[in-house]
Formats: sequence, structure tokens, C-alpha cells
Amino acid sequence: MSDKTIASLRDSKTARWGALAVVAFTMLCAYYLTDIMAPLKGLLEGQIGWTSDDFGFFNSGYGWFNVFLFMLIIGGIILDKMGVRFTGMTATIVMVVGTLIKYWAVSTHSLDGQMIFGVKTQVLVAALGFATFAVGIEVAGITVSKIIYKWFKGKELALAMGLEMAMARIGTALALSTSVPIAKAFGHIDVSRPILVALIMLCIGMISFIVYIFMDKKLDASIAENTDANDEPEEEFKVKDILSIITNRGWWYIAILCVLFYSAVFPFLKYAADLMVNKFGVEESLAGIIPALLPFGNILLTPLFGGIYDKKGKGATIMIIGSLILIFVHAMFSLPFVHNWIFAIVLILMLGIGFSLVPSAMWPSVPKIIPEKQLGTGYALIFWVQNWGLMGVPYLIGIVLNKYCITGQTVRDGLTVNTYDYTLPMLIFTAFGVLALLFAFLLKAEDKKKGYGLEEPNIKK
Repeated sequence: MSDKTIASLRDSKTARWGALAVVAFTMLCAYYLTDIMAPLKGLLEGQIGWTSDDFGFFNSGYGWFNVFLFMLIIGGIILDKMGVRFTGMTATIVMVVGTLIKYWAVSTHSLDGQMIFGVKTQVLVAALGFATFAVGIEVAGITVSKIIYKWFKGKELALAMGLEMAMARIGTALALSTSVPIAKAFGHIDVSRPILVALIMLCIGMISFIVYIFMDKKLDASIAENTDANDEPEEEFKVKDILSIITNRGWWYIAILCVLFYSAVFPFLKYAADLMVNKFGVEESLAGIIPALLPFGNILLTPLFGGIYDKKGKGATIMIIGSLILIFVHAMFSLPFVHNWIFAIVLILMLGIGFSLVPSAMWPSVPKIIPEKQLGTGYALIFWVQNWGLMGVPYLIGIVLNKYCITGQTVRDGLTVNTYDYTLPMLIFTAFGVLALLFAFLLKAEDKKKGYGLEEPNIKK
């Protein structure tokens, strides 16, 4: 295809921003389910007998199929071969199926008292459902990234990706703030009820993606109408292209930065509500609201920083600043003498700034390092590396809490639960931030050496 500007549907601001809104809503619904269990840790302990080990094991399920069965990489190859419509629709169906399994496991009593391989059967089946869902959401994530690039290439790419991430963070914020109230609604506690609400939202999100399919068909038709018949078609993706991706040092720096940064944020959010209860004395029904401030900050700041990257550049520098903020926040959370909940709110808001900075620059930087024909697989491989952290770190924190951090027991809402000292887990998160900073500097040095253009604007004049 020639480099000339194509007068296609994506040249319409209404069309491209409308397409973004539709797929971003699907991701909002997906991330609502992702974090719906996070504030329920204490209720899961008290009502159905889950320990911190069980909670960590369940959350580690997120990465099982993506990491060990290479489902994410397979999904990326399918995306580059089959396109966004087929891949995205399949991913949304997989999310719904996984959520159904998870809901059944938590709501049924038929698994009570049973064990498999030394693990509670209920916990294992719920984790398998979460693992299935994770295949869907991660493949949906790379599909949406490619969709945005398809509509916003040479335009407001970082802003568009920032807005999509902001919508996803709305899902996270809603999950953290509504999960416990939903579980306690109707005068009795039911930890499965929030999962049911998330399942309904996912079904709505699937309908939203079906709407996008029709928009995508119109885009392809408009491109075909305005493409010169003499233009050479773009070379198709080949499996051997994976080798060119994984031998690219710049790609590795972004992938490692990604896994370190996200391992210090998403697993933290899984335990943040419990941290607020144990360290800052916040009521359990309100504890999820403070961590929910983090994603609400993203809603405003990620598009803002993305817009700055589009117009001014400085992508690698933005990632360095975000990593520094991450280190400071987790180091402050680890201080044993800090117990004021107002200070916790300030730290969460600061973490929201850091969490807005890094993704707003990281994801739009990938197309500067990886050719378009390899983009789906390039994103998939980054997500695969990221899933090692999303799988391992929650399990690690659960083990550390269970073995080294129990300080006693207390009664909440008539349920007996453990109390914890979160100093050691927060030091672990701080260490991830330090390593992320190191790789952000390495990425900036590689950009200077190879000329990827990470410090240059995205909008082409």
C-alpha cells in the first residue's frame, strides 16, 4: 500500500471516535469483572473459608492458560492472520464462558469440603474460570490496541489509547467501589452476587463489540474503495516474524518494563482494600473506595498525558517519571508508622498519576518499534510476558501474607478474619518499581541508539 493519505472512514472524526467509544465500553465491562473479587478478600475468608493462600492462588489463575498454554501468543497470531473482527468476537465469548464458570464455583455448595491436589476444589474451579476469562480479556486487549492503531494511525494515537485505558480504569474503579456493597445488599452477605452483576455487564459488552463489527466492515470497504489498484498489498505476517520480534532489544525493554510496572500496580489493587482495612483502619464497606480513586485519576490523566505524547513526544522520559512515582508511593506505604487514611488517599492519587504516565507512553510506543504487520503478535508477546507477573505476584503476596504477616484475628460483620501487617508486601512492590525504573532508562538509551522516535510526537504534520 502506498504512503499517500487514504480518504477513508477513519478520516471522519465522528467515525473513529465513535469506534473507539464502542470497543472501549467492551473493555470497561471486562475490567469490571477482572477486579470484582479484590475487595471481597475479607468476606471470602469469613463466609466461605478462603485463606490468603487461597486468594493468592485464585488470582494467580489469571495467567495459567496465557502463560503455560501460550494462549496469548496464539491469540496474537490469530489476530494478525484473521483480523480484528473474528479475534475480538471470539475473545468476548471466551470472557463470558470463563465468568460463568467462576460464578458457578463461588455460588454453589456442591464443592464444599472437597480438595484436589491439596487445593480447595471451589478455589481451583473458580481459578480455572478466571484463567479462561483471562484468555479472553488479554486477547481482547491486544485486539483493541490493533483496532485503535487501525483507526488512529498518524492521528491522535496516544490520546485514543489513553482514553481506552481510562474507560478500562472506570471498570476497575466501579469494581473496587461497588463489590462489597453489592455483596452485602438485600440484608445478607453473598460473595457471588458481584460476579453475577459483572457477568451481566460482560454480556452487554459483547453486544457492544458486535456493533463495532459492522463499523469495521464499513472501514475496510472505504479503504478498499480509495486504494489504488496498482498499489502493492502489504506483506502478510508469517510465524517466522516472531523471531524478528524477540530479537529486538527495544521490544524486550518495553516488555520487561511492562511486566515490572504492572506487577507493582494490578496485584497491589488485589490487596489494596485489605491494606486499607488492616493498616489504615478503614471500614470494610468503604475500604474499596480509596483504591478506586486510582483508576478515577487515570480517567483524566491518561488521555492528558497521551495527548502530550502525541503533540510533544518524550515517551521514554514519561515512562521514567512514572516509574519514579511508583517507587515513592510503595515506599511510603511500607513505612510501619504511617496509619492516617488521609495520607493513604494522597498516596493512591499519586500512584494514579504514575499509573497514567507509563501506560500512556508505553503502548503507543510499540508501533514505533514493531512493524504494523507484526503488531498483533508484538502486543501479544508483551502481554504474555506481563502475564507472568499478573500470575505470579498475587500468589507470592498471598503466600507472604499467610506465612509472615498474620498479626492476629478479629471479628467483622460477624465473621472471624485474620489481621495482617503489610510492610513486607509493600517492600516487594517497591522493588518492582526500582527495576522498572532501570529498564525505563535502558529503553531511553536504546531509543537514542536506534532512533525509534520514542521522544518524538505521534501526530504527523
